[in-house]
Amino acid sequence: MHIVKCRALMTDSARLCCRRSARIFYGTPQNFRRFSILPPPRDKEEKILLDSMLRVDHAGEYGANRIYAGQMAILGRTQAGPLIQQMWDQEKEHLRKFDEILGENRVRPTLLLPVWNIAGFLLGAATALLGKEGAMACTVAVEESISEHYNSQIRTLMEADPERYMELLQLIKEFRDDELEHHDTGLEHDAESVPGYLLLKTLIQTGCKAAIYVSQRL
Repeated sequence: MHIVKCRALMTDSARLCCRRSARIFYGTPQNFRRFSILPPPRDKEEKILLDSMLRVDHAGEYGANRIYAGQMAILGRTQAGPLIQQMWDQEKEHLRKFDEILGENRVRPTLLLPVWNIAGFLLGAATALLGKEGAMACTVAVEESISEHYNSQIRTLMEADPERYMELLQLIKEFRDDELEHHDTGLEHDAESVPGYLLLKTLIQTGCKAAIYVSQRL
């Protein structure tokens, strides 16, 4: 009798553990689920809009991480290394947060992550081969593009319902400010002194705009 009871208790405990694990991975049912950043979408259109925003933001932070990884591969042991590492650490936190938000809201990342993985690293490494100034020029171009993109999202959310999206707005504004800080840091560390600065900046920003466009859709 005792053995049967113990087995029953073990079975119940195992079932409870499985249910808890499932809630951690999949979330609780929609009516009871707790959202840390986003409210439950009102309709399909809002779901599509928010998914697109989160997907492209995650892709941007992922790409930025790969760019800094490429820069560190070339300049990590130089005097510029600690500065690049400091900015990279902030980008790692941005990416970690968006990883978390995508998981909470069941949003798939862009299908192009493998492309951004390689392209970001190569861009970071190639500009770092031009020296510290080249790396800083890349930082200025990329961070300016990302901050402008975040500003566009802020305007969209403010026009839609600032109270409803308050937490998401706070997060985007915080990350936007970090990107602007990186942009200013690049300028302070001689980004504009690299030969062909304006051409290099234009090329990088054109690539960033294209990446934003396709990441929103794929």
